Amino acid sequence: MTLEAHLTAPVTIDECTLCQGFWFDKYEDLQLAAASTLKLIKLIGEHSSEGKAAISDALRCPRCTGRLMLTHDLQRNTRFSYWRCEQHGRFIGFFDFLREKNFIRTLSPQEVAQLRENVQTVNCSNCGAAIDLTTSSSCAHCGSPVSILDMKRPQEMLNELQRAAEPKPIDPALPVELEQAKRNIEHLFGPIPLGDDLVSGASSTGLVKAGLSAVAKWLSKSGI
Repeated sequence: MTLEAHLTAPVTIDECTLCQGFWFDKYEDLQLAAASTLKLIKLIGEHSSEGKAAISDALRCPRCTGRLMLTHDLQRNTRFSYWRCEQHGRFIGFFDFLREKNFIRTLSPQEVAQLRENVQTVNCSNCGAAIDLTTSSSCAHCGSPVSILDMKRPQEMLNELQRAAEPKPIDPALPVELEQAKRNIEHLFGPIPLGDDLVSGASSTGLVKAGLSAVAKWLSKSGI
């Protein structure tokens, strides 16, 4: 994919929807413009519900074929992982890309308790395994805590695009539609009655993927 960048020529990144990950040459991910990040969010939302191929324990750099080093990092209070080549770049999965860009946050104990009142089981957004909310708030298979898509981040990026006066005008109704998508996800935690489709989506695909689906539809309307 060729994407717009900050203060540089467009960058071309590599993506694989089968293994659900991106390869960024060195510093490419830091150069992405807001519109480009939203395009990647849309891509993730459109493909995250598909089957994910198993990833090898011995990933190789596509530039030098050297073995990539598994690296654990921290963005604010959110942990994420990627595989890196010191010289050429890194491979990062869709879920960890969202974590790094602050699109995912871990639920608080209070939110988990509220969620438990509406659904008993959700799928882990990282590995797909079932999480029994009656006994745990994290995935027994991969250890990922129950997380949700932070719906404020797409709105912040929309505001950034508006401030930048993008040549393509943005539909003024989009902020309202995004707010509705945000409320649909937040309804999972409150006393407001839920639609069967939202509960089913959160239970079968995970909270993050349920939110991604809503945001991907919204971004499609924006022309991104």
